[in-house]
Amino acid sequence: MTKRNEVIRETDDEARRLAQTLVRTARFGALALLDKASGAPGISRVGVCADVSGAPYILTSTLSAHTQNLVANPKGALLLGEPGKGDPLAHPRISVAGQFEEVEKGTRLHALLRARYLLRHPKAALYVDFADFAFFCMKVEDSALNGGFGKAYQLTAADLLEEPSRTERFATQEAPAVAHINDAYSDVVSLCAMQLCGLPEGAWRLIGVDPAGMDLALGDKIARYWFDKKISANEIQTTLTDLVRRARSEV
Repeated sequence: MTKRNEVIRETDDEARRLAQTLVRTARFGALALLDKASGAPGISRVGVCADVSGAPYILTSTLSAHTQNLVANPKGALLLGEPGKGDPLAHPRISVAGQFEEVEKGTRLHALLRARYLLRHPKAALYVDFADFAFFCMKVEDSALNGGFGKAYQLTAADLLEEPSRTERFATQEAPAVAHINDAYSDVVSLCAMQLCGLPEGAWRLIGVDPAGMDLALGDKIARYWFDKKISANEIQTTLTDLVRRARSEV
């Protein structure tokens, strides 16, 4: 019998980047919780977004059975990663486990998470402010990455998340920077997607920036661009402007 420690590979930078990409580009995931009445495991599909640090959070109705289970026992896990063409088991996915905590409405954190979520899920504007809908943030404890056949890794929270010192001011700076780029440079955001990321032609838009990279969306598709080096909150605007210039110069 193969032992578990013989199957799990040593975590390296390539595995960390794949894991972070899966979390940061996820729009939906499978939420695993324990039923408060029976104690049996249950799974629900939920809308997902990653905050600036890279931790996943969800938007869910407090009237749903899975939210009531979550309130009763906040420990759960999210399976993220969509199958593509061919064998679904050959495509990477990640299971992230931790404790969930509800975000109080009317707080600064709620406003920041709401703005970021709607960039990824614009149709959620129809119900995000309903009285029974709430955000739940996960405090990541560990995760299991499957990068495809024979590529299993066990990751810690530190492998997935940005250091708090890099993200404390980032969230407040991100929204106005993203809005400025989409408004002032809407004609070249798609150029960035094509020239810098090798993505197909289309009306791409910027939907998020964090210390390590930026996320672009075209309809339901999300792609990630990794910066050459990590940036501070003060460097968001200059970094994005430099990328716009670089994309234009490569035409």
